[in-house]
Amino acid sequence: MKKSHAVLKGALLPGALLVSALATAAPVKIAIVETLSGPQASTGLTYRAAVRYAVDRINAEGGWHGQPLELMEYDNQGGPAGAAAKLKAAISDGAQVVVQGASSAIGGQITEDVRKWNLRNPGRELIYLNVGAEAQSLTGDKCQFYHFRVAGNAPMRVKALVAGMKQDGALGRRVYSINQNYSWGQDMEQAIVDAAGPGGYTVVEKTLHDVGKIQDFSPYVNKIAAAQADTVMTGNWGSDLLLLMKAAKAAGLKTRFGTVYLDQPGNIANAGEVALGGYVAQAFNPEAAGEAGAAFVKDYEAKVGHAPTFIEPQTVFGVLLVGEALKQVPAGDGKLDVRKLAQRIEQVSIETPMGTLSMRAEDHQALLPLAVSVVSREARYKADGTDLGFKPVKRFTAREAAVPVQATCRMQRPG
Repeated sequence: MKKSHAVLKGALLPGALLVSALATAAPVKIAIVETLSGPQASTGLTYRAAVRYAVDRINAEGGWHGQPLELMEYDNQGGPAGAAAKLKAAISDGAQVVVQGASSAIGGQITEDVRKWNLRNPGRELIYLNVGAEAQSLTGDKCQFYHFRVAGNAPMRVKALVAGMKQDGALGRRVYSINQNYSWGQDMEQAIVDAAGPGGYTVVEKTLHDVGKIQDFSPYVNKIAAAQADTVMTGNWGSDLLLLMKAAKAAGLKTRFGTVYLDQPGNIANAGEVALGGYVAQAFNPEAAGEAGAAFVKDYEAKVGHAPTFIEPQTVFGVLLVGEALKQVPAGDGKLDVRKLAQRIEQVSIETPMGTLSMRAEDHQALLPLAVSVVSREARYKADGTDLGFKPVKRFTAREAAVPVQATCRMQRPG
């Protein structure tokens, strides 16, 4: 981060150029289109907190040629239809970058709407900064030049999880795959199967289930027990993760859990002892990040009111990456050239507390560091006011965590 700050200050030094830019540059408008109300709002509000923090940091360091970035907020009401309507409102209000992360279904709607808008409105392009929708298709057959994902995906998460658990002697040889039956869960299931060779395990059974509708997971736990699984690997989130783990505990199942979203706020408090010994592949672990991680936690907590966790760090880093790219886009006639911004996002990198973050030009999948952690009382940073936290067991650089570009991505580049 310090390196990024120094570059920004240097960019503001030439006096005459700065005066000219200040006189002509118009505010860059960033729109967050998230679920900000209703029963699914907790994750959307978390994304909003992280975006606000990052935009405030960019503005404190000079914004775009001295003009602060303007953040606009739209409630998509938890579905693709609401997102489509709010995206239209954001475009009407002059948005140049739209940020969204919760739900790959919503992400799929937004990326397609952005693609169509840009085709029909040359010179008025819009960038979609995806900070959490991890479906493979978004950087596969749906990849497009103005979509950038600053989050992981199922193969990246599973690759890291398998390596971390294997190094820790916690993976075993019999893995049960259980996931939610939609694009993300299906991607996870395939990634778990594909990682069996490197992981040295057999997938003893695969299950896809309805999202958010299962109240009693005991029949699934009975299947896990019958399969004699050493490890349950799952991309489940929310109640589908907690109820699954609690049912396993109630049945006396000793199976270990390898997860993606165990660090969602409230999970450790709700799961309690059930979570102990569970693993998670995450984009940020402050203990793994050392002094830089501690400094980030302290600053975020002071400004937001809680420590950064779950999807907040990757969201902050993603918006800061855009901020770094903005520095390299000249003011010109005072209006942001969105195409040039997109080109710069492909070229820049920033130093995060976890390491270097950059954007792969071929498919616009971020190359980001990951950590695998285990729920332990020995963790330095505690979660949800409990005596449990996420103790890092393995840290991956961005290059180590990366997976190949999908063959289905045939990006059409402007010009």
